[in-house]
Amino acid sequence: MRRAPEEKQRDPERTKARILEAAVAEFGAKGFAGARVGEIAARAGVNKQLISYYFGGKEGLYRELTVRWQSEENAFADRSAELGELVAGYVRATSANRDFGRLMVWEGLTEDGPADPAFVAGIRDNVAALRRRQQAGEFPDDLDPGAVMVAMFAMAAAGVSFPQLVRAATGLDPASPEFGDHYADQVSRLIGHLTT
Repeated sequence: MRRAPEEKQRDPERTKARILEAAVAEFGAKGFAGARVGEIAARAGVNKQLISYYFGGKEGLYRELTVRWQSEENAFADRSAELGELVAGYVRATSANRDFGRLMVWEGLTEDGPADPAFVAGIRDNVAALRRRQQAGEFPDDLDPGAVMVAMFAMAAAGVSFPQLVRAATGLDPASPEFGDHYADQVSRLIGHLTT
């Protein structure tokens, strides 16, 4: 049976999506250095040459995951929200996308992965935005916005970074939606106390 032309056109997009899904799981489990293109292809059920064809290889695939996260970030990170709710959005997203959270932790622990000037520029933009929030009185003047950024990032990733701590301290499964919702609420409240 022959497929309709529209169905053939959609196959590359589905294939790319499967590769990206497999890649985030593989990079999340093993980091950039430990991940293997052959394993990603096997997880996705595709020939590994397709990774080079669609993404230009391992580095291109890794960069595409960053682009994918940034596009999802626009959906959950309401920059106009109060600071506590903004960070809570990151907590929920990290909780729901644990493999991507692990990928970020691996990158931080090993400092492997391709250098990404866009990441540095984005973080600096976020620190500048925090400085504007500080100037508007949203949090105390005696706090360094860069340090606040680092602390908020660490809070958002805690469920992935310290699952054993989460289980011991809260009795919750760090992979559960219950933990994600509870912890997001608590982080929002904690940051809210900075503004009072």
